[in-house]
Amino acid sequence: MVQKWDVVIVGGGLAGYVAANYLAKTDMSILIVEKGKKVGGRARTDKVNQHYFNLGPHALYKRGKAAPILEELGIKLNGKSPILGGTLIENNMEYTAPFNPLGLLTTRLLNWREKVEWVAILKNINSLDTERLAEQTFQQWVMQVTLSKKVQSLIYTLGRLTTYCHAPEMVSAKIIVSHMKIGMGGVLYLDYGWQMVIDQLHNKAVISGIQVQSNSVVKQIIKLEEEHFKLVLSNDEEISSKYVLNTTGPLELNKMLGEQVSMVQRDFLTHMPPIKGATLDVALTKLPNPKKLFAMGITDPLYYSVHSNYARLSEDRKNTVLHVYKYHHPNDQIDGKEIKKELEQFLEKMQPEWKKYEITSRFMPNITVNQRLPQLGDEQKLACSNIEIPGLLLAGDWVSPYSILSEGAVSSGKQAAKELIQLLEQR
Repeated sequence: MVQKWDVVIVGGGLAGYVAANYLAKTDMSILIVEKGKKVGGRARTDKVNQHYFNLGPHALYKRGKAAPILEELGIKLNGKSPILGGTLIENNMEYTAPFNPLGLLTTRLLNWREKVEWVAILKNINSLDTERLAEQTFQQWVMQVTLSKKVQSLIYTLGRLTTYCHAPEMVSAKIIVSHMKIGMGGVLYLDYGWQMVIDQLHNKAVISGIQVQSNSVVKQIIKLEEEHFKLVLSNDEEISSKYVLNTTGPLELNKMLGEQVSMVQRDFLTHMPPIKGATLDVALTKLPNPKKLFAMGITDPLYYSVHSNYARLSEDRKNTVLHVYKYHHPNDQIDGKEIKKELEQFLEKMQPEWKKYEITSRFMPNITVNQRLPQLGDEQKLACSNIEIPGLLLAGDWVSPYSILSEGAVSSGKQAAKELIQLLEQR
């Protein structure tokens, strides 16, 4: 028998669950279809040997769009903010990071002129109207604001830290700088990982009467007539729905819709590079060097941070959970063995003989952090390639022209729900 629903949400990640919780306030019947065994998408957290591993390093912007939306839905965001500071590494030399007043005063990375310039740029970012950067790449903007190679490399490092993007010559200055602006307002590391957010959203959705069907891959979304969609699953089961809210990635969407979209739309969906990286997630019984909590490479696009000092990520409070990460460029050739060695060596630099204290670790050479690398011209392309199938709405980290990461996922989830509620009111 064919299941019949008012709304089917494809994808049980952040965007899908945020949309579902807003739609729960209506009297519609709602089904979330999730391809994985576990819900959460890239916001899920895996429990490995009593330790909570996010899929690589995750943080929530304190002053972004996502936090207030989640709080509006009654989600508790427990965790703490990491202290700004740490180490920067340039050509194998360690320097104090000039990310706080003491670091700025004591660092040998910059001379006094560069320090003055660096402070001025940070102040400028805070007050900048990012709309003015709409026609520039991040690299063009950086080269315009400073001629100092040192200060340029610092801005690129801060850009990587706040957006995971490592392609300054490709990405939109407007998007990167607007996220840097939010990121400079601080972040939260969440207790028990991001699964804590997903679990709360899931429980609220289920209590509201929303059904969740996991382990179900949608193969096709077919528009039959006004207010009538047919969804075909990979096991050939069919689901009937009045409306569909899709939160999958662009490639999956393209496959599901097939020839129902134009060549221009298909071309855009299939040629959207994602933001990717490699992660080494590690649990230790103790830190060999307890003062080294954060480091980034300037020459090499590397990141290291101890997250468990600010969030509860282990059943044993004495243990440590940390992340080492490499930011990939879209043109990088991925050699898993080499990257793992590189990440382990970076960790060895920060925490000598860490292997002696290792409880468990997990290496992933090529994870997708965001489905869209935010490039110049994406705003226009997203507008032009709008899938004009009445009753089909989109949400996800790639859908918003203005935001990426959890900012994009959460805000687009709310926006899609709002649009669907407006559609219902117009009936």
